[in-house]
Amino acid sequence: MKNKWVQITLSALSLALAVVLVVYLPQIVRALTGKPVSWHEIGAVFATIGFPMIALMTALWLLSLFAYTFVLTGSLPGLGHTQALTLNAAGSAVSNLLPFGGAAGVALTFAMTRGWGFGNRPIVVMTLVSGIWNTLFRFILPAVGIIALLMAGEVPNHTVARAGWVGAVSILVLCLVVAAALYWDRAARLLGRGLDAVVRLLRLRFHASEAFERLRADTADVVHTRWLGLSVGMVFFLGFQWAIMAACMLATGAYPGLAQSIAVFALSRVLTSALITPSGAGIMEGGVVLLLTGAFGVPAAPATATALLFGFWTYTIEIPFGGLALGAWALLRRRDGRGTATEPPSTISKASP
Repeated sequence: MKNKWVQITLSALSLALAVVLVVYLPQIVRALTGKPVSWHEIGAVFATIGFPMIALMTALWLLSLFAYTFVLTGSLPGLGHTQALTLNAAGSAVSNLLPFGGAAGVALTFAMTRGWGFGNRPIVVMTLVSGIWNTLFRFILPAVGIIALLMAGEVPNHTVARAGWVGAVSILVLCLVVAAALYWDRAARLLGRGLDAVVRLLRLRFHASEAFERLRADTADVVHTRWLGLSVGMVFFLGFQWAIMAACMLATGAYPGLAQSIAVFALSRVLTSALITPSGAGIMEGGVVLLLTGAFGVPAAPATATALLFGFWTYTIEIPFGGLALGAWALLRRRDGRGTATEPPSTISKASP
């Protein structure tokens, strides 16, 4: 009970902090950039957004949700796309309400998928594989953002450009090494030795190679047969999310260019990892505004409106949508349970030999 109340208190404080960061975002923007902006100015920007643009954003949001179902169906053979959409929506709602919502999301994933007849091991494999693919692409995104800026010439000098190329290529090589180790045994052994060397250097009592080998053993079948579908699903999911960001920028007059929009999107996805608030709410918006105004010269009002609008499509709207999905799942589960309970014994015995 004590832990429960601690979790409730931390969740309440985290949500309160997210609300405060959003409510006082104009003041935060002014403190960080020195550019004054008010809610009246932000509201005036919102008022210029027409219905066609809102419809486009809605379509892109729905397409991004559908694209991610391919990651879940690829991770759990036998899972349908409607089930995957329900699972993703409900899990996102939980994660968006709790500062450490990942654990609660996993528990909800187990409850829903077991209710659909899946065993514990396939569910564990799905959780591991989808988590690995999300993590890999979360690492790749900053490299993509850096490369986009470098190719657009958005760097102050050759030294910074050289450092940017080194950093971007290093990130991509690291991700490639991990992906290869998940697929090939020899690469896995080499990476395991490297991890063990790092652990020994840090003087930790932990066998990294053994842990990685257990991870490979659990995920090998899915990784070997479904890696392409998983990767394509993640590419389209993130691509549609970037399209939402670009639409928000165009709608508010804050579009700085293709490469710049990719960099802003990459930063926004990285900042969602900030655990101090659920899904980095409030922190993501502040980072987006700072990059748009400080690096790309976008006026404060359009930049702030863009950040808030993008936060709505990638965070806020997922809470009621996920609540509806969770409610529909619970209602159907209860109805199915009552239907089974009222079936004649002879029918039940025939249906489940």
